[in-house]
Amino acid sequence: MLVDVSAANPLPGGGGFRAFAMMNIALHDAMIAAWDTKYAYKRRRPGEIETSLALAVAAPRSPSYPCEHSVAAGAAAAVIAHLYPKEAQRMTNVAEEAARSRVMAGAAFPSDTTAGLELGRAVAARVIERMKVDGGKWGGTVPAGPGMWRGTNPVGVDDVGWKLFVMSSSSQFRPGPPPAHDSAQRASELEEVKSFKRTPFTNSKVYYWQFGQLGQPAVTFRLADELTRRLAEDGLQASAPRAARAYALVYVAYYEGWIASQDAKFHYWVARPNQFDPTLTTVIPTPPFPTYPSNAATLAKAPAVVMSYLFPRERARYDEWVRESGESRLWAGIHFQSDIASGWEIGRQVGEAVVARAKTDGS
Repeated sequence: MLVDVSAANPLPGGGGFRAFAMMNIALHDAMIAAWDTKYAYKRRRPGEIETSLALAVAAPRSPSYPCEHSVAAGAAAAVIAHLYPKEAQRMTNVAEEAARSRVMAGAAFPSDTTAGLELGRAVAARVIERMKVDGGKWGGTVPAGPGMWRGTNPVGVDDVGWKLFVMSSSSQFRPGPPPAHDSAQRASELEEVKSFKRTPFTNSKVYYWQFGQLGQPAVTFRLADELTRRLAEDGLQASAPRAARAYALVYVAYYEGWIASQDAKFHYWVARPNQFDPTLTTVIPTPPFPTYPSNAATLAKAPAVVMSYLFPRERARYDEWVRESGESRLWAGIHFQSDIASGWEIGRQVGEAVVARAKTDGS
């Protein structure tokens, strides 16, 4: 329905997770508002009033006003236009075209689509305001010392202050401290990274989980594709509010997982393996921020917990994806085992918090 501009215009740090969360929260809230209005007015579809009307698409089994396709188009276009101002007019045009298509198909009245676009845009404006970033930049300094990360302009340091939906604070699930730089455990973990027998097979796994789909971490897109497929197979795509809810839950887990893992990174400021031993050659470039905990481990585990709640029979498959994607970071030489384990633990807690919130909301 809408063109995804994120691949051509990537957002820095966790901007992509924030963007997807913003869009899917807007879609979820807009669908709830739309269904409230639908059943307040209970307007019949055009084909129910004029039974001889030939429809180009199957009419949804819900009241006609407002048009849910237009609601979704209005909300999504408004969020994309906010994130990518240069695309604003194009997004407006695409949303309006999507709305017109429902009238042309005989599935909605013009007033249904007009009201739908307006409702979607209004809800998106509220979500955009709620998630507004104040524009303040990190004014701290990178701490120095043995075992501390060395670098400048660490990516994502400002993201720790983003607005939350589920967690009470960015530090709610902060793990305990990592192994001390001069401890036997740190020496053992460093040796584990250095001595790992890298092969073409393990390297291919590293590249897959890092760059495997659309040049982005494969677990993100694998879980997203899985969510779409499972919703279709379970028939939930026919219910716009339920489908929107599922997407919102998964992307909030990504979003808050990123914030939680970044909080820990910039609390401890731990050096990367190749900063402990510069002779270590990594399979992929080392990310420009501290090592503990692993973002990748968190960002696989948190949404996988939510997916397992939505589709419990698939839990074993999701757990295997989480395991391999996390371990691939050690195979790549860019993370210690304690980074991965702590990332998984943060992800578990974030995911469970999202699930608890979903259950509290009554479903």
